[in-house]
Amino acid sequence: MRNICVFGSSSEKIDRRYLDSAESLGGAIARRGMGVVFGGGKYGVMGAVARGAASERGALIGVSPSFFIELDVLVDKAEIENYEEIFTETMRERKGVMEDRADAFVICAGGIGTFEEFFEVLTLKQLGQHNKPIIIYNVAGYYDPMIDLMNSGISERFLSDDVHMLYTVAETEEEVFDQLENYTPYQYNKYD
Repeated sequence: MRNICVFGSSSEKIDRRYLDSAESLGGAIARRGMGVVFGGGKYGVMGAVARGAASERGALIGVSPSFFIELDVLVDKAEIENYEEIFTETMRERKGVMEDRADAFVICAGGIGTFEEFFEVLTLKQLGQHNKPIIIYNVAGYYDPMIDLMNSGISERFLSDDVHMLYTVAETEEEVFDQLENYTPYQYNKYD
């Protein structure tokens, strides 16, 4: 795998453990010779993963809608040795570029935007539009309620039993890389 897309929060108000785990993850991705695709932001999990990758001289691909320039929320590309900056017109287009440039997705702690990014790549995989790994990095059990929601959807028959085969859950950074290295694509047909 060449590029790992990391989705995560843009908030600086979150617990430090989420930022520290993201920064460590970014560094670990770079040390393994892979690039990081991310939302281009300098704050929160996004900024932390970028700092981690940059500290190891890793390649970064930052994808942002052009209106982020005015908001002054983007990383300082002058501080990053190996940085490709891509601007899009819309958030929707941004996700498409991130999805296309990634070979796998790691979902770090985040809010509405991160939830939406996870469910989009999950939906696309369910519909056969990609077969890339999707890993929920469940630091401190942050995603336990979302996983419970998915289980509720299964018990109420809104989701099939094998929807869990479309993603994995990692509690540690080591598990993230173990799941990436041992990924086996799963053929899923929503309508079977």
